[in-house]
Amino acid sequence: MYFQKYIRNIRKILSYKLFTGLVFSVLGLLLFSILYSNVKPETYDMELFSVADKTIRSPKTIEDEVKTAEEQNKAADEVEDVYVYKKEVAQNRILLLTSIFDFVNEVNHEESKKKKVEEKSKAEKDKLVLLKSKLTADVTEDVTESISDQTLIQLLEADPGELEKARNILISNVEALMNGKIREDQVNKVSSALIDRIRSAGMEKDVEKASIELGEYAIIANEVYDPRLTEERKQHAMDEVEPVKILQGQIVVQEGHLIDRDIYRQLDTLGLLKSKPTIKPFIGLAIFVLLLIGALYVPFTKLNEPEEKKLNYLLLLGIVFVGAIIVMKIISLMEGLEQYNIAYLFPAAMAPMLIRIMINERFALLMSIILASCGSVVFHDGISGTIDVEIALYILFSGLAGIMFLSDKSERFNLLRAGLLVSIVNILLIFFLQFIGSGQITNMEYLYFIINGAVSGIFSAVLTMGILPFLEAGFGILSTMRLIELSNPNHPLLKKILIEAPGTYHHSVMVANLAESACEAIGGNGLLARVGAYYHDLGKTKRPHFFIENQMNMENPHDKLDPATSKDIIIAHATDGAAELKKYKMPKEIVDIAEQHHGTTLLKFFYYKAVEMINDVEESEYRYPGPKPQSIEAAVISLADCVEAAVRSLKQPTPDTIKSLVDSIVQDRLLDGQLSECDITFKQLELVKTTFCETLSGIFHSRIEYPGNKEQKVM
Repeated sequence: MYFQKYIRNIRKILSYKLFTGLVFSVLGLLLFSILYSNVKPETYDMELFSVADKTIRSPKTIEDEVKTAEEQNKAADEVEDVYVYKKEVAQNRILLLTSIFDFVNEVNHEESKKKKVEEKSKAEKDKLVLLKSKLTADVTEDVTESISDQTLIQLLEADPGELEKARNILISNVEALMNGKIREDQVNKVSSALIDRIRSAGMEKDVEKASIELGEYAIIANEVYDPRLTEERKQHAMDEVEPVKILQGQIVVQEGHLIDRDIYRQLDTLGLLKSKPTIKPFIGLAIFVLLLIGALYVPFTKLNEPEEKKLNYLLLLGIVFVGAIIVMKIISLMEGLEQYNIAYLFPAAMAPMLIRIMINERFALLMSIILASCGSVVFHDGISGTIDVEIALYILFSGLAGIMFLSDKSERFNLLRAGLLVSIVNILLIFFLQFIGSGQITNMEYLYFIINGAVSGIFSAVLTMGILPFLEAGFGILSTMRLIELSNPNHPLLKKILIEAPGTYHHSVMVANLAESACEAIGGNGLLARVGAYYHDLGKTKRPHFFIENQMNMENPHDKLDPATSKDIIIAHATDGAAELKKYKMPKEIVDIAEQHHGTTLLKFFYYKAVEMINDVEESEYRYPGPKPQSIEAAVISLADCVEAAVRSLKQPTPDTIKSLVDSIVQDRLLDGQLSECDITFKQLELVKTTFCETLSGIFHSRIEYPGNKEQKVM
């Protein structure tokens, strides 16, 4: 209660949004602080070319990009240049030589037809010009730039027979040599072979000289370098290289060994040097914390509850969550003990079960997921910056088991049953994780696993039972389990009603039956309605005989009292009951029902009696002080209280009379504005009336006379 008052005082200073933002910010900072040491990389004060004073292992698996690049370059260098053989080159060179000889013959033939005899030098010049013009115009390659004028003149002046011989020898030899693969660096060698063949053919010197120049011009490379294909093969070879990795747990440097450049670079890559710290793990942790806080924030904003209740839920979630993380952290600090994998001792089902009992199943599932995520960081096998997926699965499924095995209508004792079932699930999970890894497990390790799993489940239940009362009292949250305890007939207040006001007790039980059925029909909290109905008339125990249900074989004391006094006594039972409930530190919801179940209704009997005695009477003086019902449950109990008393007063209740009476009472309350401050709809009111009629017909069936046979009564 003191905690609630403290929160209310803070709420008076801060707005709802500001207070919510403050809580989420504090929660995020706490989570970051707790997980900080689990992601903080261990760094070493190492200098280049110094001697390592301890053996250092890699805290994570990471690619050595420098080594990988070296291996890729090595693989690319081993790829030979790619050459492509072009068969058409030989054919093109033969055609080129053929064209040259054809043009030479054509020019000689044209010049021989000229009738006028010209000087020899002028004739040679004209033929050379004509030949060059033809070679330039009709040959794809401008050969005149590569073949000298002297060679062309020698061809033009050669004997036709000698020219034909040179043609055949040159073309046949060029074709023979060009049919083989010739690279750029082999052109000179092939050209030399062609020259030897030409010289051995026995041609005239001038023709031989011209043929040699033509042959050297014709011989070119037909197997050429392909840069694109070469690059593709080099890239393929580089892609085939497996990345060089520094594996988690791998020894980077042995104690006493020299730290050379390669080792120093690896230490730098791993972020293990104090001189070059990395902030990446902290950025990663900040992102992780933001995701977790966001996972809590989104469903919290969608929660359809009053602001004060939402804040209670938020603080409860935060305290349970941080408490679970602290327990997780404490257990992780004990990993240095000899016990095998002490992480399995963590009571993973505790927080989800607490949230399941006090809030709802949705947030309990969310809590399991978030705790599993945090557990993967906290329990990292002693290597900073890593996560443990196995322990994450263990925490997740252990929490889910706790939620599933926790019955909605469980008593506290049944928490132990849920804990035992969670223990079994824990043990099965541990064995699954070990067996799937094909690990060698000793008998002692089997024993450790069984003990850890069992202790985790049972400890979860015990902690839940121990913490629950403090959270319920501190946050004023009325859980299902607390309601079940309050419904126990042995509760001191219920025994007080039964002993001091037995008629009121019976009336309260009847109202509870009506209210529970109606609330469940419209989606309200049926259990809260039942328990609230049990206690709603507690104030009548102060003066029980002034209420008609407790007046057995006695005169009505109101007959001897004036209306004002009777009114004060009757009205006081609502405030007296609320005061008594507060004295016993009963939940606020129960106190509100006792205080609100009559709203501001008018005590009509005493009011009209007073009017008859005194004309000038204020109606407001004969009304209950209120407040009007604020919740669906309080509204339903208010209607059920009036309906049950009215139907009980009927001498011969029938289904029709009950329905008529229920309709009248509900209509009267609506017109009086008694339901104006709660979120109950007309559709829900129709369901409430229908449920009342069905329940009352079942209760009073033995007294109902059915049409057609008034003498017959159902037993």
